[in-house]
Amino acid sequence: MNRLPMLCNAPWRDLILIAHSFLGTRNGARMERQQHSVTIRSQSNRSPPNRTHAMTTGPETASEPDTSPPTAQLNAQDRIRIVRSSESAEQAATLLTAPTALLQLSLDDARVVVSYMNPRRFAAGTRFITEGDTDNTGYMVLILAGEVTVESIVVSRTEPATVNVVGPGSLVGEMGLLGDEPRSASCTASTDVRCAALTRTALELIIDQEPRIGAKLMLAICTRLSERLRKTSSQLKTYAKLARAMQQEIEQLTG
Repeated sequence: MNRLPMLCNAPWRDLILIAHSFLGTRNGARMERQQHSVTIRSQSNRSPPNRTHAMTTGPETASEPDTSPPTAQLNAQDRIRIVRSSESAEQAATLLTAPTALLQLSLDDARVVVSYMNPRRFAAGTRFITEGDTDNTGYMVLILAGEVTVESIVVSRTEPATVNVVGPGSLVGEMGLLGDEPRSASCTASTDVRCAALTRTALELIIDQEPRIGAKLMLAICTRLSERLRKTSSQLKTYAKLARAMQQEIEQLTG
């Protein structure tokens, strides 16, 4: 349900894995030092050599090394530091807080969200979202570079009509994060496009692991969709007024 055209590697994910490896090594070394310290203290404080006593004290009192999954070891501050160390990831975080994206997020909130996203590249002419598609719906895309043409065949009913042309800092496909409904428009790369994708699975991880940021992200997406709905409603009212005015003119001419 969350398939995406795989046109590049995922360096941000690599950064996360490298950081996890580093944190795991660091945590393991810290545990070894703690274990060694406990052993030394137990040896210096215990009574004269006694085999039974020696078996009931020692390293087993130390904590076990942390073997939890990578996402459990990386907290929000770890993710923020990782994203800040990558120029492209930091650019994505900055664009995610732009007025054309999710203005409600702070820059640090955006950095955490970006750490769950995957970078993608689409060659000019690539259609990466198709109107009416019901299978490939579970992701949204943040445009980092290039232009994307948004088209809908519903407008003209025969041929796709351009609804909008968007560039860096714009989001497309965000409705796909909230449900499995068919795509409402098609998105085609007008130029070579560099972008970042957030899947529904990644959104669920954010909500589970960083509930405060997950709640802000959901609120920001819903606010954006609400604003779009109001805009569409206003346009429909304008079209209705124009249609009524045209109908009155026709009646006057034919009356």
